[in-house]
Amino acid sequence: MFDWNDLKAFLAVARGGSTLAAAKLLGVNQTTVARRIESLEGALALKLFERGQSGSRLTEAGRDLQAEAEKVERVANAFESRAQAHQRGLAGAIRVTCIEMMANMTLTPAIAEFRQRYPEVHVDLIISDQQLDIEAGEADLAIRSGTALQISNLVARKLGDYTFCLYCSRDYAARKGLPASPAALADHDLIGGDAGLERMPGIIWMLEQAPGRPPASRSNSLTNMVHAVAAGLGVAPLPCIIADADANLLRCSEPIEAAMASAWIVTRRELKDTPRVRAFIDFLVPFIQQDAKRREAFNRSLRAKVAANDTGGTEAPARSSPA
Repeated sequence: MFDWNDLKAFLAVARGGSTLAAAKLLGVNQTTVARRIESLEGALALKLFERGQSGSRLTEAGRDLQAEAEKVERVANAFESRAQAHQRGLAGAIRVTCIEMMANMTLTPAIAEFRQRYPEVHVDLIISDQQLDIEAGEADLAIRSGTALQISNLVARKLGDYTFCLYCSRDYAARKGLPASPAALADHDLIGGDAGLERMPGIIWMLEQAPGRPPASRSNSLTNMVHAVAAGLGVAPLPCIIADADANLLRCSEPIEAAMASAWIVTRRELKDTPRVRAFIDFLVPFIQQDAKRREAFNRSLRAKVAANDTGGTEAPARSSPA
């Protein structure tokens, strides 16, 4: 069996054209290189180089084996790199959970860029509109939102603030008008939440404005709720950063003060200083904040164009009168 150092000497001579050039490349003396080549040729029972005054030239067998030796070199280098990453704590897997909308909008692109910087860290994404138990180890990190984050034994870092407005589709507005006031919601089809989403502050506020009126439909997914509004099923509170990007959706209210929410990334206290977890948090926070600014700028531009087009000839839907 041959030694990996013999293969390194073989590749260095093949690339440098002589044992002297290989010795300089490897940082050893020329005698050591020559001895390693002899050892490798003996182990393989093959002559790998033709030696002459001008240097060492690969034999036919040597040329054929060079490509295989380079494959071994790549594997060995990858092995060393991964071992070093483990020594730094920047290798292994982390499990991150968030709702589908956040996963599709921001987190997946963020993970793609993060992996370019830290290829030895593998990010497993767990998409759920239900809150997993981080303290019980169901995930390592979570992106959570709310007006008041209950942290318990978790540590959190703020990602940003988000506003909600009531929205409906243009088709819905053409059929039923826009609610003239919160009290007018009693005359409209409302889209509520289910399986935990009914506790969303914006939904609670909306239903309080129309007591006794059951929702026309419910959804347990915020992503689906956006599609339900776009399909014309009714009125629902949606995050402005998402809904304002769709020219088919119309604001039915000013920002809902009771629905103002902040987004946080949370993890267990014992994980927060783990190098790969720390690297992910330190990367994700500015990434999401910059992404939010970019989306808000795009949305302002889009809404200005839509407003100009509507004013230029398209009659805006009338607001319905309060009951």
